[in-house]
Amino acid sequence: MAAPCPHCACASADGAGAHALLALLAADDLDAAMTQGLLDAHRCPACADGCNARLAAARDQRRLALAARDRYRARGARLARRKAEREAARAPASSQAAKAPALPSAAADVLARALAKAAARTP
Repeated sequence: MAAPCPHCACASADGAGAHALLALLAADDLDAAMTQGLLDAHRCPACADGCNARLAAARDQRRLALAARDRYRARGARLARRKAEREAARAPASSQAAKAPALPSAAADVLARALAKAAARTP
C-alpha cells in the first residue's frame, strides 16, 4: 500500500512517487527529495490541485535555481577565459623583450667570425 499524500490524504497507487516527494518537501528535506527525483516529478492524478501545484512549484523552483547556478558557473569560466586571453596577449610583448638577443643576428655573426679569426691567429 502506497503512503498517502500528506496534504489531501489521497492514497492512489499511481501517485506514490508524488506522495513520497510531497512528504519529503513537507518535512523540509530537499536533499532527499532531490535524490528521490524531484526534478522529474509527475503529478498524482488523484490528488487535489493544491497538492500537484505544490509539487510543480517545488520542481520548477529547483530547476530555476539549478539553471541559475549553471549560468553563474558559465559566467565565471567565461571571465576566467577572457582574463587568461588578455594576459596571454600582454605576455608576448614583455617576454620577447626579455628573450631578445643583445645583438642583431648579422652583428652576432660578424662578431663570431672575428672571434674565430682572432682565436686562429693566437698560437
